[in-house]
Amino acid sequence: MPDDVTALSRRSLMMAGGATLVGLGSAAAQGAAAQGVPGPERPVDTGKVENGKVTFPNWRGPSDRPSAPPPAPLPPGERVGFAIVGLGRLSLEEILPAFGECRRAKPVALMSGSPDKAKAVAAQHGIKPEAVYGYDGWDALARNPEVKAVYIVTPNALHRDQVIAAAGAGKHVLCEKPMAASAAEARAMIDACAKANVKLMIAYRCQYEPYNREVVRLVRGAKYGKVKLIEATNTQTMSLPEQWRMRKALAGGGALPDIGLYCLNGVRALIGEEPVSVQAQIHSSDDPLYREVEETVAFTLRFPSGALALCSTSYGAHETRSLTVQAEGGAIQLQNAFAYEGQRLFLNHREGKAEAKEERVLGAKNQFALEIDHMATCILENRTPRTPGEEGLQDQILMEAIYEAARTGNAVALKGPERTVGKGEEKAQDQAGKALDLTRGPEPEEAG
Repeated sequence: MPDDVTALSRRSLMMAGGATLVGLGSAAAQGAAAQGVPGPERPVDTGKVENGKVTFPNWRGPSDRPSAPPPAPLPPGERVGFAIVGLGRLSLEEILPAFGECRRAKPVALMSGSPDKAKAVAAQHGIKPEAVYGYDGWDALARNPEVKAVYIVTPNALHRDQVIAAAGAGKHVLCEKPMAASAAEARAMIDACAKANVKLMIAYRCQYEPYNREVVRLVRGAKYGKVKLIEATNTQTMSLPEQWRMRKALAGGGALPDIGLYCLNGVRALIGEEPVSVQAQIHSSDDPLYREVEETVAFTLRFPSGALALCSTSYGAHETRSLTVQAEGGAIQLQNAFAYEGQRLFLNHREGKAEAKEERVLGAKNQFALEIDHMATCILENRTPRTPGEEGLQDQILMEAIYEAARTGNAVALKGPERTVGKGEEKAQDQAGKALDLTRGPEPEEAG
């Protein structure tokens, strides 16, 4: 066959095939148009708007966990503006990055004793140069209308004066834990915020973290019956003697207020009761690191329900952050309970003649973003925070009792909370009808 005929035949075939494909596409488009849906856009894929939020129907089968709804952040102009006070590791490594996942809050100002560092951080996070203050800049910060709240992230012994200054500036306060270096300082902070009519929340991030909240739900719902034993451990190793945590004047104590507090607050939040007695032991090695603060603390809390909590913390032991609940009919174990990430939840129980171990997997969320957004919600909706100043004060009182028990070698009897919150609000109750969560506000909102 001549070459020109062959080429013509190939062109004819390609044109015919192309026309066929176009025809098929047109038929599909006509079919979709006949159904009133342009092209592939259907509600199952495009979603719909409800109350200003985009929602999608569940597209997964019944055997798979539904996907989370898309984020629904407030418009930037409606979010609560925070000033971050203190630009140490926690602020730079965790808190400021967490604002990127916040839906109701935004960073708008910084306060630091290091001008060069503050200037660099402000540029990184889009904060105006004029909204960067030194630690003596409270009057100027008070005049900044963008700042609705401050987040105090400085050494423990500085919290009292900075919270009082923030309250005097008319700003709501989110303060890192431990709340202060003593119960007396905590009382002064609560009084100052009450007098200024501003909210005070303590940053107990684990009370907002999904896995910790799930353990609380299981325990409060008596998943395995009455709780008998709780074991909480939080340990890590330290190496720099010049670090502020090794100086009692700044830290107020060693392992107990820094990381042992997670055990103390965690077991209190878990069952909602307050302990009636405590026993404790403290030991520090001859390492120069512990010239001023304690290395290792073990303490036992007894609760009205009969539950015992065995808690241990140390600056000299390999990192372990675990929470275990032993109940009548089963056990609950949360690995990495007090860590920033990596939580794993296991449930142990009888299943017929076998012992079953089930892992429960939840969606991971940024704990810092959750706590910051909760504070923002409380400001926007005039609510009491879940972890107000009274929660921090109660822990300070209990830590002082732990030190006393270790010093004397005797059990220390404990009274109920010195101050409570939520008068007139409906409180969760134990099986005997007694109110729980006396130092806590309402349950935090569910994060989508």
